[in-house]
Amino acid sequence: MRSRRKTELARAPRKPTRAELAAAVGKSIPDIIAPRLRVLFCGINPGLYSAATRHHFARPGNRFWPTLHRAGFTGRQLAPWDERELLQSACGITNLVARGTASADELTSEELITGRRRLLGKVTRYAPRFVAVLGITAYRAAFERPHATLGRQEEPLGATAVWVLPNPSGLNAHHQLNDLARLFRALREAAFH
Repeated sequence: MRSRRKTELARAPRKPTRAELAAAVGKSIPDIIAPRLRVLFCGINPGLYSAATRHHFARPGNRFWPTLHRAGFTGRQLAPWDERELLQSACGITNLVARGTASADELTSEELITGRRRLLGKVTRYAPRFVAVLGITAYRAAFERPHATLGRQEEPLGATAVWVLPNPSGLNAHHQLNDLARLFRALREAAFH
């Protein structure tokens, strides 16, 4: 176990400098996507740490990767730099808005709505079974559904079912790791059965 951790740390990108974080404003990260995935996870947009490292959910403290493992999506806890391995689990990652920002609060409603339209193009092209939007507030704005709640949504995106989950950011104090895992597990059970 200790040798695996040493190997993972050796592959980890170094922490970005302040200058690299500042330079990451507006940068994007490539999607992790393939045809006919079971779940396409859709973040709001890359934070500066993720944009600087070019890896999804890369900021230390983000609970996306531990949540996926605890929910049963992956056989081990992946690290952000292992993100392409997620495709082996029939899952992928994209974002509503591509540009990196210090906070999702910097995004406008218009950007989120435009992001929904781009997401429709992706799900039409790649045909995932589910798209899971990670953030109820962003979902409400992007999909123009101000009263939406977590879970499976009545209205699909094209032919793809939509599921809304909490944002796994460590800043989201409304949901602890076990709660996140339970909510993500409900999606896994729907997508893989």
